[in-house]
Amino acid sequence: MTNHDEMTGSFDNDDVAYEGRPPYAPHGPTPFDGDLGTHQVTLRSPAELADALPYLLGYRPEDSIILVSLHDRGGRGRFGGRARLGIPTHSDDWAAVAQQLAHGLVTGGERRGARPEQIVAYLCQEPAKGETGRSVMERLQPLAHQLRVACGRLDVPVIEALCISDGRFWSYCCGGQGCCPDEGEPMGLPGTSVLAAAAAYAGIQVRGTLRELRARLMPLETAVAVEQEVALDTAGMSLVPRIFDENGRVEVADETIELAERLMHRLAATAPVPDSAAADRRDDDLLRADEAAALILGLQDRTTRDRAAEWMEGDEAGPALRLWRALARRCVGPYAEHAAALLTLAGWVAWSTGDELEAREALAMALGADPDYLFARLLHQACNEGLDPESVRRCLRAERVERTERVERAERAERAERGGRAEREEPVGPPDPAAALAPVSPSPHVPEQRRRRRTRSGTSPLAATGEGPVPSPSARRPRTSAADGSRPLAAGRGNTGPRTAGKPTTPRRRTDRVDTQEANVLRADGGTPEGERAAGDDAM
Repeated sequence: MTNHDEMTGSFDNDDVAYEGRPPYAPHGPTPFDGDLGTHQVTLRSPAELADALPYLLGYRPEDSIILVSLHDRGGRGRFGGRARLGIPTHSDDWAAVAQQLAHGLVTGGERRGARPEQIVAYLCQEPAKGETGRSVMERLQPLAHQLRVACGRLDVPVIEALCISDGRFWSYCCGGQGCCPDEGEPMGLPGTSVLAAAAAYAGIQVRGTLRELRARLMPLETAVAVEQEVALDTAGMSLVPRIFDENGRVEVADETIELAERLMHRLAATAPVPDSAAADRRDDDLLRADEAAALILGLQDRTTRDRAAEWMEGDEAGPALRLWRALARRCVGPYAEHAAALLTLAGWVAWSTGDELEAREALAMALGADPDYLFARLLHQACNEGLDPESVRRCLRAERVERTERVERAERAERAERGGRAEREEPVGPPDPAAALAPVSPSPHVPEQRRRRRTRSGTSPLAATGEGPVPSPSARRPRTSAADGSRPLAAGRGNTGPRTAGKPTTPRRRTDRVDTQEANVLRADGGTPEGERAAGDDAM
């Protein structure tokens, strides 16, 4: 199994005091007074200490070494920080692990200004096939000794060390006096202890095991996994070259964020499911393989990932956490390493919303997928040291505001530029029949406008064809005819452009008359040599 450490600060609702020092041998009932909010709780025996462990951690530990610090305050104490590591498979690693765990707990308390004065140690492991609880206790006894030695070197004594296995517990502090039966003491039924009642009254919930929590983040092993791997292969062939291109990377980032937002809205629109396993299956059904593949690959870009990390609070946090969990489950087969980004996002949102347990597990799994993933390493360290996530939230909020302002400035500049171009240049587009039918009064500025248009296009605006530039609506000027009144001006001599269906083609002779009339209009305005030549050509 992958080893990872877990350091936590003070448990919010659990102040535990002790009276006197428990003897090391033989050990007997020792009063531990706890305070859950305004309710005083007294733990008087190792059995109650064993029952209290899930409420100290918030889950039921498995395959774990756990150290819990105690702080003396005027003859009374309280539970402080906790530290957890998985039990190494090889006993050769036990001494190093014991030293690491003890050092981490003590130095972590010192950084917070609360150095432990005593420690309670727990070893939790279920029997393997062919084992009994007692054989587990005997096998782990050298590890308990290493823990006591490592803590003693730091001048912090272990006042109690318990092994919990197969529904029973044993104390390693008996000293061979026979105060504990060989078969161990039975654990109380879950939820029946004094501390369990006080925790329930205070609203403290205990989740399942870490194995159940990790299952929500593990890759799928169903038939969907095969389909998802194919989708990842397909998406990789189109997305990866774009991500390595500078312009394409920006486009992929925007597409990734837009897709993630759509999927979050899709998840948020569903009714809540109380059972976590059923909720995860429902979320898996809401994601298509191609959508998941596009997001998994798109979020490998660190800038895009940081934008996604901004969904960390409020109404966005819940759907975002569900999406990151679902995507982590889709990192199947050879894409397992890609889960580091999704697990880090899940861990960050969990930590930001106050769920330190899931945060630590998700971040530890991210480091298991990619030990060099810097964002996961920094968050994992900060979470374990009990730091406040608000400092990270402030940075992400500021980046979001700054990016929004940049986008708004760019949009305003683009609108202003478009407006300036519209004033400098006439728009190019299909003719507007309504504009063509509007009468135009002669103006002394018409010749100058016509000269400018001819200079830009290289041809007369009257000579536009279906193959050449399409004149703008404002370029078509209606001319007054003595016989017909106001009529739209023809597109030009020899016009081959599209015409209205069912409307007969204007005869050439009529076109010549219209062109001659236009030339007369230009002369009346102070005609130009170009206008005269055009009229002369038509007259020939």
